[in-house]
Amino acid sequence: MDRRCSDRRIQVEASAELVAEGGTRFPCHVTDVSLGGARAEIEAPLPFGSAVVMRLRLPGSVRELVLPAVVRWARGGAVGLQFGLLGARETHLITSLAVERAQTLGGEDVAWIG
Repeated sequence: MDRRCSDRRIQVEASAELVAEGGTRFPCHVTDVSLGGARAEIEAPLPFGSAVVMRLRLPGSVRELVLPAVVRWARGGAVGLQFGLLGARETHLITSLAVERAQTLGGEDVAWIG
């Protein structure tokens, strides 16, 4: 079963950083996030399968999230990331934001956080 079908995507406007193996840092702009992954606009190309760590502060979050991920697609100045194992804090924050925004917007599938 495709996990993306059950993960609620939350539209965001958040600056972030991707850290590749070897420590190379790539600034990026995250446009959506879910428990399964994220979409980020990035100037530098990252090839399919690249292991990265996303450093991200979501709206309403006091602390920066550090999320292990793998590049699953790259095109047109954007990458799709699949998250690895998330901790309880990260899972709770993403889920809480999705629920809060869905209630605010009357149960819409996709919520806007900005």
